[in-house]
Amino acid sequence: MTSPQDPHSKSYSHINGQAEELLDRLAVSELCKGWPVYRDASEWKNYRSLFTEDATVWTTWSGPRSVDEFIAISKAGKEKGVFIMHRECGTLTELSREHNRAIGKMKATITHRFKFHPSNGASSASSEPSQFDVDCDCRFIFFCEKNPATGEWKAKYVKLFYEKDKVVPTDGVKAPSFARHELEKYPEGYQYLGAAQARLGYEIDLQLPTASGELWDRMYGEMEKWLDGGKVDLFWEHK
Repeated sequence: MTSPQDPHSKSYSHINGQAEELLDRLAVSELCKGWPVYRDASEWKNYRSLFTEDATVWTTWSGPRSVDEFIAISKAGKEKGVFIMHRECGTLTELSREHNRAIGKMKATITHRFKFHPSNGASSASSEPSQFDVDCDCRFIFFCEKNPATGEWKAKYVKLFYEKDKVVPTDGVKAPSFARHELEKYPEGYQYLGAAQARLGYEIDLQLPTASGELWDRMYGEMEKWLDGGKVDLFWEHK
C-alpha cells in the first residue's frame, strides 16, 4: 500500500504561476505523454525525439538501458510477438526554472499480454493455454532538462514507481496460477508482472521503487537533487 508520509521536503512550481512557468510545465507534460503514444504505436523517430542524446531508461524487463539500446530491444521484442501497451492516467510537472530542470510525473497502467498454460506456463495436450494481461499501475518519473539555446525540453532519465499489479484474464475466466515462491522473488508492486515476464526468459530488475519503503525514499531524494540542480545517482546496485 502507499505510504501516508509526504515524500517531499519542499515545494516546487507545479500549478498556476506566470505564463512562462505554465508553458514549460505543459511542454514537459506533453513530452511525458509521448511514451505511451509513440512507443505503443512503434513511432520510433517520434519516441526518440523525447530524449537527450545520452538518456537512460529503466523497466522491469530491461533494467537500465540507453534509450537507443532500449529502442533496439523493444523492436526485437515486438518482432517476437511481445505485446506491451500503456494507459496514461494523468500527468503533472514540477519545475525548477532557475536550473532549467523539471520532473514529469505520469500515472499510467502498463498492460502486458501473455499466453501461458494455466498451471505452470507450459502448454500441454490436456489443457489449453490461457491468454491474459498483467496490469501494473505505476508512475513514470521523467528527469527532464531544458536546452537554454533552443528552449527544447528532453528527458535524460526515466524511472518508474511500480505500485500495484494484477492478473486479468482476457476471457474473464482463465488465468494461470503463480506459486508463492515464484511471486516472492519480486518486489510487491510488480510481483505478477515480474513473474510472468521471467517465464518469458527476462531477467527482472529487482531494484525498482514501489509504493513505499527504502527505494521509494531514495527515489524522491534523487528527484529533489535533480530539481535543485545537483547530480543524481539512479544506477542503484542490482541484487
